[in-house]
Amino acid sequence: MSAAQAAEKSAAASAVEVRDSVGNLLADGDSVTLVKDLKVKGAGQTLKRGTVIRSIRLTGDEQEIDCRHETIKGLVLRAEFVRKV
Repeated sequence: MSAAQAAEKSAAASAVEVRDSVGNLLADGDSVTLVKDLKVKGAGQTLKRGTVIRSIRLTGDEQEIDCRHETIKGLVLRAEFVRKV
């Protein structure tokens, strides 16, 4: 990805307001907690309610956040299933 594409993606992500399940505004680097058990497609496991996900990244979509978990790389969660810590 070129520097121009990365800058464009960053600008798009900052232009969208992403809110969690209770209405708190999310930003890059925030930590979130899952509000319900989620089955992860392709990983064959379930993330339990209360699991803390650290250092999220906004994707530019108002309902999707990009994050990493110790056991799952490239995890994308919907904002309606998380709450800001």
